[in-house]
Amino acid sequence: MSKSLMPVAEARQRILANLPTMGSEQVALPEAHGRVLAEDIASRVTQPPLAVSAMDGYAVRAADVGTVPVDLTIVGEVPAGGFFDGSLSAGQTVRIFTGAALPAGADAIVIQEDTDRDGNTVTVKESSAAGRYVRKAGLDFAEGEVLLKAGTILSARDIGLAAAMNHPWLQVRRKPRIALLATGDEIKLPGEDLGPTSIVSSNTFALEGLIRAAGGEPITLGIAVDDIAAIRDLAAQARGTDMLVTTGGASVGDHDLVQEALAELGLELDFWQIAMRPGKPLMFGQLGDVPMLGFPGNPVSSMVCGILFLKPALAQMLGTDETEPARETATLGADLGENDRREDYLRATLSHEDGKLIATPFPKQDSSMFSRLAAADCLMIREPHAPAAKAGDAVEIVRLDGSHLKV
Repeated sequence: MSKSLMPVAEARQRILANLPTMGSEQVALPEAHGRVLAEDIASRVTQPPLAVSAMDGYAVRAADVGTVPVDLTIVGEVPAGGFFDGSLSAGQTVRIFTGAALPAGADAIVIQEDTDRDGNTVTVKESSAAGRYVRKAGLDFAEGEVLLKAGTILSARDIGLAAAMNHPWLQVRRKPRIALLATGDEIKLPGEDLGPTSIVSSNTFALEGLIRAAGGEPITLGIAVDDIAAIRDLAAQARGTDMLVTTGGASVGDHDLVQEALAELGLELDFWQIAMRPGKPLMFGQLGDVPMLGFPGNPVSSMVCGILFLKPALAQMLGTDETEPARETATLGADLGENDRREDYLRATLSHEDGKLIATPFPKQDSSMFSRLAAADCLMIREPHAPAAKAGDAVEIVRLDGSHLKV
């Protein structure tokens, strides 16, 4: 009787279940972009602090300009950021510019296009109701108002708002430190001399990018040869980090040494192998105080596991709401055969036709083909035992967004 494999959703749930939330640290505002806010932020000021003009023109009493045309006497001028030291009386006005404080006694602005000036007299040609072109005190926000919530991934707009709220420093979550360990005699770094069976390492570099984009800090331990002592000694350097991620040595075979090596360090294995393609040999456990994820060595399998499990783990540790890959519906662009017992994540491109989002999987889906993953726009999800599907059917996808600039 074949072994029952763990569903993808259950595997993710078990990985996230006991992950700690990172502590906080204070950073200067210019360093806060892309970081995760650790506490609610309330404004220290009211914006604007008092009523100001929204236009260049003349500050007036609405009662004086109810019937036009009317001549008013100019008794002062207020530049942007300025203040008129006095109060308007009947028949008076103050020349005013955008952002200047509304003079006492004034309750409206007449824009300069609706006036004719002659010396210290201005003729108002259009009436203006009370409040017209006036930004009231607190129009944007008030002192004490909470405008940024804990768990927010700070965008450029958020940084600008925090500055307007008079916060030069922010408390953000510490970046999770993720140790990366690649294994395999055949793995070489880019640029090294290659033998006839060598494979150039790509997993570590791809996962480093994913970790940074998801708010973490990668710590690369290196490449361990297929030797228990070598793997054990490098893995021991993960102590003090927030998670260890290994690549390679997690599949079925006589030369899979990661579990044996980590067992010598006290690995408590939670699960190994899940009902997923690519990525079936996924491994998860606890290495002392350090959670451990073991990814397959195939580069596509490793990266797909990173998207579906490591990225949500980072979100959990950072306290954001991105602990589930965001699914959306698209239209299938090519026929597909029935699926087996594993949840399948097909690499696919996206296009738009007649207002529809079309997802077309690559005809070849081998887990060693990193070029296909790099060219893909999304992962197409096929549930276990899904029946054959026709072009035009609805499918679920997870986008692979190529832009990590959050504005």
